[in-house]
Amino acid sequence: MSVIARVPALAPFGVRSFRFQWPADLLTSWAFEMEGVILGWFVLVSTGSVLALAVFGSLQFLGTLISPFYGMAGDRFGNRNLLLAMRSTYMVSALLLMVLFATGLVTAVAVFVLAGIVGLVRPSDITLRNLLVGETMPSELLMRAMGVSRTTADAARVVGALSGAGLVAALGASHAYIVVSVVYIVSFTLTLNVGVKRVRVLGEDRVSMSPIAALREGFAYVWSTPDVRAATLLAFLMNFAAYPIVNSLLPYVAKDIYGFDQTGLGWLIAIYASGALLGSVILSTHGARIRPARTMVACAVIWFTCNLVFSWVKTPAIGEPLLFVIGFVQSFCMVPMAVILLRTADPAFRGRVMGVRMLAVYGLPLGLLISGPLVDRLGFSATGSLFSLVGIAAALAIGGRWRAHLWASTAAANLR
Repeated sequence: MSVIARVPALAPFGVRSFRFQWPADLLTSWAFEMEGVILGWFVLVSTGSVLALAVFGSLQFLGTLISPFYGMAGDRFGNRNLLLAMRSTYMVSALLLMVLFATGLVTAVAVFVLAGIVGLVRPSDITLRNLLVGETMPSELLMRAMGVSRTTADAARVVGALSGAGLVAALGASHAYIVVSVVYIVSFTLTLNVGVKRVRVLGEDRVSMSPIAALREGFAYVWSTPDVRAATLLAFLMNFAAYPIVNSLLPYVAKDIYGFDQTGLGWLIAIYASGALLGSVILSTHGARIRPARTMVACAVIWFTCNLVFSWVKTPAIGEPLLFVIGFVQSFCMVPMAVILLRTADPAFRGRVMGVRMLAVYGLPLGLLISGPLVDRLGFSATGSLFSLVGIAAALAIGGRWRAHLWASTAAANLR
């Protein structure tokens, strides 16, 4: 008996496409994290402004506005082909930054411009990953596959955060971007082997006829399907109120609250990602036993509660283990959410549903643009408390409004 057959978590690797997609996604996520640490710290140090840091973080999510069109483009041209085009954009941007750092011409404005260009593409990368898993993976392996797939982002955050800070400290930003560019090139090569031969599904003709009409149909489908609608609204809520506190504002926490340098920031990100990685690993081995919708709602409330406590923590000795717990709970909220959308959505609408779901990521830059000025005026503790309390109330409201679809054990969103 093969190792794959003996270990449940490895079952998705029995699918050829997944054997190439997992390392390709891992390398892409690794490069994302290295860039985030390098550029986030550069912006904060060169401008000295938490608002500029928030703007930089927001620019990386510009593409959320057009993410539904990525879903439709995947339906029309193939998810693999679209993903290849997107990952070539990352490579070009990294090479340009490498040249700018090497020649000493890099400025905050140049970083903002390139972040904006990549930001038109990057937010939909996770959508295309999920769609490729959904179209290549048998239904009975979907939860395990999504758990394993999620480890690419979580593991990359651990490695990327530490290596990004370490490479800059040891070699300088220009040499660090040589590594980033090589990682993108290898990922692109692996992605060439991902995916399956496209087959027409019922409703695909409507996508090819009119993108605007197809987009309207996608929104109508999400709005009229209770479990999909609830999961999408909760996704927006988590991006708006949860992620800013423990994600894009971490450079501020590291520098201004904990008194850390760039290496300390990498350590904080790695701790947070380690918790998320552990959660993803557990889901890949035992995820088939949980009720996805119940787990998603319960962990959303727990996540906001942990964020509330984290907002008032002033010492790394308490903040670091709390970050680990937050990362762990995050996986148990976001992975079941993706499974619900992929499993319950009609295959003819799957690309559009995931595209509409990606619009929920727009909650993150919106939350950052609000939280940045609030941190300057009220402080991190008050801002984090406000966002967390709003999040708890809204998550409970979503769970109560669609209780029959999110909590009943017989609901489609809770099938094991």
